[in-house]
Order: sequence, then structure tokens, then C-alpha cells
Amino acid sequence: QGRLVESGGGSVESGESLTLTCAASVTIGNYAMGWFRQTPGKAREGVAAISNVGTTIYYADSVKGRFTISRDNANKLVYLQMNMLKPEDTGLYVCARDYASQRRDWSRDDVYAYWGRGTQVTVSS
Repeated sequence: QGRLVESGGGSVESGESLTLTCAASVTIGNYAMGWFRQTPGKAREGVAAISNVGTTIYYADSVKGRFTISRDNANKLVYLQMNMLKPEDTGLYVCARDYASQRRDWSRDDVYAYWGRGTQVTVSS
């Protein structure tokens, strides 16, 4: 059983919405959480991050205004609401737990201690 398990991916058409969930079996309340996406042949890309209590949030420019990250520390859950999906949003979406409660350089791979295995999102035009 993984420490972070993602769910909610699927195949949708352009313009539709999906909500991803990351369920943790490790403590997350003191740590920032992030969502990343991976596509073949491309570097892993940071999509969004949220500080330990949700007061600071970051988004990649490519998803601003369309995606919303949120968290429920009591139930050890992190969400990524994705609206107005585009074909270029296609990828394996992975959640990760930071070493710190928040940071500005949130999109760096090496600042995350735990990673999930991901959930696939495919958007067709």
C-alpha cells in the first residue's frame, strides 16, 4: 500500500472537468503538498502546490484560472479540481508531500519526500 494514492483520473473531452484525489497514509498536516504531471518524453511538471494549512497556493501558469488545489488535513486528503481541460493537460498526475510546510520553489522535484504512483488523465480534442 502506497503512502500517497491518487484517484479520479480518466478520459474526457476538451472542456470537461475532473477532480483528482490524493489519499495519504502518512502525516500531511505539517507539510506542503504538490501535484505534478508526467508525459512521455517531457520533464515532470509542477502543476500546483498548497501550504500545510492551505493559506499559500501556487499554480503553474498553464493551469491558472482552470485548476484548483485544496486539502482536508483531518482526513489526509488533497484535491485537484480541473476545469476546462485541454488536450495538453493529458498526463500522469502524481501527488507529493514536501519536506517543509511551505516554500516558494515548490516545483522542484527534490523538495518532496513522498510520491504517489499517479492517476492517468487523458483529454481528447
